Order: sequence, then C-alpha cells, then structure tokens
Amino acid sequence: MRQPIENLTTFDEFVYFLQTQPENIRYELYDGEIVQMPLPTGEHEEIITFLVMILMGECIRLKLNYGIPSKTLVKPENKQSGYFPDLLLLNRSNLVNEPCWKKESIITKPESIALVVEVVSTNWRDDYYRKLADYEEMGIREYWIVDYRPFGSKLLIGNPKEPIITIYSFNDEGEYQDKHFKGNDRIESATFPELNLTAQQIFAAQVY
Repeated sequence: MRQPIENLTTFDEFVYFLQTQPENIRYELYDGEIVQMPLPTGEHEEIITFLVMILMGECIRLKLNYGIPSKTLVKPENKQSGYFPDLLLLNRSNLVNEPCWKKESIITKPESIALVVEVVSTNWRDDYYRKLADYEEMGIREYWIVDYRPFGSKLLIGNPKEPIITIYSFNDEGEYQDKHFKGNDRIESATFPELNLTAQQIFAAQVY
C-alpha cells in the first residue's frame, strides 16, 4: 500500500520537500498529497534494468537522440502532481524547450517524452488509473504497463490473471488505445516498430 505523508498545496513545495529527504526513499505527489512509494522487489528492478538495456540498444542502433535518466520528475500540466516513472525515455532534442530542465530534472512537455514504462507494484491502481489518465491528458504518446506478478484486477487484465503487458498509444481520435501482450506475444511498439521482443522475455528479464 502507498503511504500518504502529508498534504501539500503546490508542486513547488513538493520539489522543496524532495530536497530534504533521503535519496533512497521515493515519493510522488498526487493532487497535492505526498505519497511514499513502496520499496520495489528485486524482480521489479531486474525488469526495469533489462528494459533500459534493450531500449537504449534500439536507440543506439537507430541513432535516436533519446536517453533514459535515473531520476526525472514528470509534472502533468495544471495539476499539483508529480511522478517518477520506472522508465522514462527522453527526447533529448526537446529539452531546450523545458523551462526547468537546466536547474532541476523536471519534465512538463509531452514532446520531451518518447515513452513511459511503469512496472506494476502493490500500488497498481495508480498505474492503471491515475497515471494512465494523466499521461494520456499530457499527450505522452506511448505508455507501457508491465504487470509481471500480476497485480491488476481481473476486470483490467482478464480471468484467470496472468502476467501481462498493456501498451497504450494514441489512435486517430487522439485517445489512448490499449493492446495486451502475454507469453510469447511479440511486443508492438509505435516508438520501436522493429523491436523483436516477447512479453515473456520481459518478465524473465532476459533474451533467450
């Protein structure tokens, strides 16, 4: 369970709060409420590490000016919220248009974000509901939810529950459309259309 810490009124107060906290504890801001995030499992971190390796390999191969920072705060416009995605693929070419970037690792513009990945933990509702809505509203063009345990409800991921990856990307109406991937399903990514990777390889955090 995520743990509320205290209520804040502004995003700027949250940024100041972060500067006073230990770096090994992660917090996010949900509509003015500071929340301490659960400690990730080793399996969670292995999946993230694997995806960083795979996606950066594609960026290098395709000569894309993208990068994956270790800790960047995403701020939805006109909201007192701030998220640290498990994996954020930055479009480095647009960082010159980010008003806070040179002084603070804060992103506000969807053009700066090529892709976001959240690896689901016990606070799965945040990934499937809150962040999904905010990422869509921001205009982030691709969002992956990697539910490896799985944690999500049967309504979201089906019955029986199985490890699943849901990828959201924009349709012609400018709304998120989801696709689901399990087992040996090949991942379909608008950002990396040539990616040769299955859902099971991501869950196992290895290519075999």
